[in-house]
Order: sequence, then C-alpha cells, then structure tokens
Amino acid sequence: MYPLFEFPVAGAGIIIALIATFHILPCHLATGGFWMVYFFERRAHADGNRELLDYLKHFALMVLIFCFVLGSITGVGIWFSSTIISPRAISGLIHNYVWGWATEWVFFLIEIVTIYVYYYTFDKVSPRTHMRIGLMYALAAWLSMVIITGILAFMMTPGKWLETGGFFDGFFNPTYWPQLLYRTMMMLAIAATFAAVMAGFMKPGETRTYVVKTAGRWGLAGLLLGALFGAWYYFKLPAPAHEVLATLPYVQFMFRLSLIIGFIMAVYFGGLLLGWTRLVKPVVAISMVVVLFLGIGGGESVREFSRRPWLIPGVMYSNQVIAHDLTAKGVKSELAVYQKKGFLAENYFVPEAWRKIDRDNYLKAGMLLTKVNCSICHTMEVNGRNSLPRLIQEMGISSAADLADFMSTIGDDYSYMPAFAGNDVERRAAAAWMASIVPGNESEPPTPEWVLNGDGD
Repeated sequence: MYPLFEFPVAGAGIIIALIATFHILPCHLATGGFWMVYFFERRAHADGNRELLDYLKHFALMVLIFCFVLGSITGVGIWFSSTIISPRAISGLIHNYVWGWATEWVFFLIEIVTIYVYYYTFDKVSPRTHMRIGLMYALAAWLSMVIITGILAFMMTPGKWLETGGFFDGFFNPTYWPQLLYRTMMMLAIAATFAAVMAGFMKPGETRTYVVKTAGRWGLAGLLLGALFGAWYYFKLPAPAHEVLATLPYVQFMFRLSLIIGFIMAVYFGGLLLGWTRLVKPVVAISMVVVLFLGIGGGESVREFSRRPWLIPGVMYSNQVIAHDLTAKGVKSELAVYQKKGFLAENYFVPEAWRKIDRDNYLKAGMLLTKVNCSICHTMEVNGRNSLPRLIQEMGISSAADLADFMSTIGDDYSYMPAFAGNDVERRAAAAWMASIVPGNESEPPTPEWVLNGDGD
C-alpha cells in the first residue's frame, strides 16, 4: 500500500471525475472532428467553395487550441490525480498495458504533428495532399481511441484476463466492442456540436446553412447509433453493475440525467438538420456545449460508479486492497491477511505508534483505518460530498457496536462496498471513531476494553 491521499469535503474521487469529464470534450472532439473536416474539405474543393475552406481553417485552429491545450492539460491532470489518489491501480495498469499506452502515445505524437502541418499548410500544398494530411490525423486520433478504450473497458470487465493474465484477453474484453462503437458514434455527435458553434461565426448564406444541416445530420446519426451501441454496452455489463444501477439513488439520477440530455441533444440536432440557423447563434450553441458537458458527466459518473466496489474487478478494491488471488500474475490476496493479522501491522507507511492498537491510540488508529477503507468514496466531514457521518446518521446506526456489526456485512450483503480490510480489533476501533464523528450521536461511547477485547461496552 501507498500513503493515503485525502481531499477533504469534496472527496478524492470527484477530482478525477471532474478532470476526466473536462478531458472527454476536447479529446472526443479531437478524435471525431477531422472526419467531418475531411468530408467538408472534399465538398469545398469539389464546389470551389472558398467560404467553406475558410470555415475549415478556423475549425482546425479551434481544434488545435482547444484540444491540444486544454485537452493535453487535462490529460496530464488525469494521470497526476489518478497517480496520487489510486497509485496501485495505475501501477497495475502500467504493468499490464505499458505497451498499449506506448502505442497510443505514438498515435498521439502523429496527431500533434499532423494537426500543426494541416493548419499551417492551408493553401500551401495541393488539395489532395492537404486532405491526406487531414485524413492521416483523423485515423491516428481514432486509433488512439481504439487503444485507450481497451484499457478503459478492461477496468469494467477484465474478462478472461482474470484466468490467463494475457494482454489481449484483457484488452478484447466483453465490453470492448460495444464501448468502442459507442464512443466512436459519440465523438461524431460531439464534433457536430462544435461544428455548430463555429458555424455561428459565419456570415448568413448558403454555405452556413449547408454546414448547419450537415452538423445536424452527423450529430443526429451519431447520437442515434450511439444510443443503439450504448444499449448493447448496457446489457453487456456484469450483474454487480446492474445491481449498483438499481440500488444507488445517485447513480440512478445521473443515468436519468444522461438520458434526458441525450433527448435534448437529439432535438437540437433535429433542428439543425432542418436548417434552423438561429440554433447556431453563439449563445445558443455554446449553451448546448454546456448541456452536452453535463450529459457526459452523467454518463461517466454511471460508468465509474457501476464498477463499485472495484478498481480492477475481481482483483483490486476501490480502496486499492487486493481482494482475490490472481494466480496468472502471481498476485496473492491481501484481504484475508489483513482480516487475520491486521492492516496496521502489515503496512510500511503506518506510523509506528499506531501499528498496535491500545487504550491510548484506538481512536487515532480507527481514524486511519476508516480513511484507508472508506475515503475513496466518502468524505469524513459532516458537510462533505457523500459524507460518511451523514450516511451513518441516515442509516439510524448510533452505537459503535452496531457499526462494527454492520461493517462485518459489507462486501457480502452490501456488495457495492469493499469488505473491511482489518481484523476484529481494527474493525471495532474504526467503528469507535465513526461513532464519534456522527453529528448529535447520544449513544454511550465505547470503552477501550470493548475495542481491544470485544467486551466491556
């Protein structure tokens, strides 16, 4: 285990989620935008349409700045935040997919080179050469998605990898193809949304109307096909993911939000398809980007929460504890060891004074155990996001003894939470500290004897 990183009030998980959601807009635009650019450029040269070529140059500059500045910064942000919040998960992914990421970085380098070459060679090379550069960029960007999707899907459904440990058994997992096709369609819808934004800065006329209608056609087609592949993706999710979707109100809310926004975007694209150019006025079009961002946030929240309680299903809990043996990789379960020998004594970064629980340190040790087990999803503050004290209060559990009994059931009766990583004494110490942070708790505080021996409460 690594040292614990805690982000008070907001929670560590939301930091990754926010950065990832901001990242998805520019990276999916970067992936899908140039398929539309290639289509438009062919039409522009065929018709000798100078206005459309000027539009494409501005669109390419927007992609260059928005995607390769904001997108790159948020990409680094995902790596940084994930590494400090879930270092073992990142380590596990790197050990399994370092060559996958290395290959993706090659395609990303091609993207960087070709986007600059494409923009700065407008009117300086032949149309055929220029279109080939744009197509090269589009292919490299999509192949980058092909690789990243395999790793993202692996974190949802590792498939036969759990038995073999093989690179491709994990990469081509049960949700790979539906997720790849879903993301491919959504990248076209996102590209169409930004095409509408840029169309708002064109002068009225036939060319703008053509761009608006084409954006509507691409956006609506991407959204409808994305819904079809999204349904396939949904039905390929494992049973525990469906249980989470059916159980947790927050996930249900975010799922409904993404569906509602999908409908709103479909209506918007339908209006564009009909040539309603007032829909590309900057205020309206940019507002739709914000709406789209909220929908992406809802969808990504559902994807992340439906993995609970896992970071790598069947192997690593969300709190980074190895829960099961992975024989193919020679990895042994830590959970059974922690539940027998204790978590505190087995971890290097635990302060020496807290390694053995006694009468004086049991509350401090309980605090550490609670944060190690729970802080990836819950905050410890009363007014924090997904507050643990408030949750305990709402559950109607007041005494440390009742909390300790409840904690013995998580992982089984409450399968969307990781089983407690610690022995009986540590579980009671954690329960004692949890009881102490519940607002208005009038139950009798536990005695040190109860924490240490299970009696004397």
